[in-house]
Amino acid sequence: MKQLALGIVALMMMTPANADPTATGDLGLVIERAKGSVLLVDQSDRAALARIEGLGDLSHASLVYSPDERFAYVFGRDGGLTKVDIVTRQIANRVVQAGNAIGGAISDDGQLVAVSNYEPGGVRVFDADTLELVADIPTDSKTIGLVDAPGRRFVFSMWDTGETWIADFANGAPEITKITDMGKNPYDALITANGRTYITGLFGEDGLTALDLWADNPKPIRVLPGYGRGQEEMPVYKMPHLEGWALTDREFVLPAVGHHEVLWIDAETLTETGRTQTHGQPVFAMARPDGRQVWVNFAHPLNDTIQVIDSVSKQVIHEFSPGPAVLHMEFTARGHEVWISVRDANKVVVYDTHSFEKLREIAADSPSGIFFTARAHRTGL
Repeated sequence: MKQLALGIVALMMMTPANADPTATGDLGLVIERAKGSVLLVDQSDRAALARIEGLGDLSHASLVYSPDERFAYVFGRDGGLTKVDIVTRQIANRVVQAGNAIGGAISDDGQLVAVSNYEPGGVRVFDADTLELVADIPTDSKTIGLVDAPGRRFVFSMWDTGETWIADFANGAPEITKITDMGKNPYDALITANGRTYITGLFGEDGLTALDLWADNPKPIRVLPGYGRGQEEMPVYKMPHLEGWALTDREFVLPAVGHHEVLWIDAETLTETGRTQTHGQPVFAMARPDGRQVWVNFAHPLNDTIQVIDSVSKQVIHEFSPGPAVLHMEFTARGHEVWISVRDANKVVVYDTHSFEKLREIAADSPSGIFFTARAHRTGL
């Protein structure tokens, strides 16, 4: 009788999961910047499923996913770090860890979440399960360009001092490697998918700086020193987001700061291979997953337009206007569709990337960043 009762209890515990399974691979979150909420969306149905509120100031927000794609860690401008459960569609935990934050990353094993801060500066690292503080790394500088690197490492740069630091958590307490002379006022950075090359853009001078993270003692490598010199300087309406840089087979495609063009760079030699004139100052230059196309959006006041560049010819092959204030793009994992946030029209628009046909509009409140769960399995995103 006891065994029968235990069997019934076990069956009752299993039934809800079996009756209504939840798969996360087809889901994503859209930042709703004005309301401090995120919109849970389904890619296959091209539909919104739920709104999760109470995430604070999301005027400049990003997020990363846990390896199992269940939890999103949302980094808010107000220093908030919010853990969102996309299965139960609610906030699992939240801490306000600083006065002004600028983004974050999750370690390759999914156990640590790091946040980079403007105020008070530095990087703080948290246990991904509990959000308890694991490490506080002061830098005496605004900290930008924080990415994860293989081996429980985080890499980040300092706006004020022009340094890049590598924090290695492989043995528990962080071991810090400091690289100086990265350039004046690094403003953002990226890491390649293999975790080898870290590139930071410079605002205080022309050019970029790279590090080979496979080297025993990484040294700054100057990239495009002096690009843009001799041209008329233009006001910078919005800084490019370097995690939106494209890698198309053998070339990087980089938005030029303060110029109406994107730059093509050989991924191995880090030398320039071409330039493409664009509609405005690029913000994101994002490659379709197969690398054949690069989709570009632009800073105010020309931010209603998208241009599509063919990566073989380096020519613009399509241009259209989804609406006022196009802020972000996100490709489906295999690149057959792209989702575009149009902030001032309060919508997300879905397009076919081959025919350029508009497939669906989804209502969203001042949408900005779009993040699909496939990011959980990619370094640096």
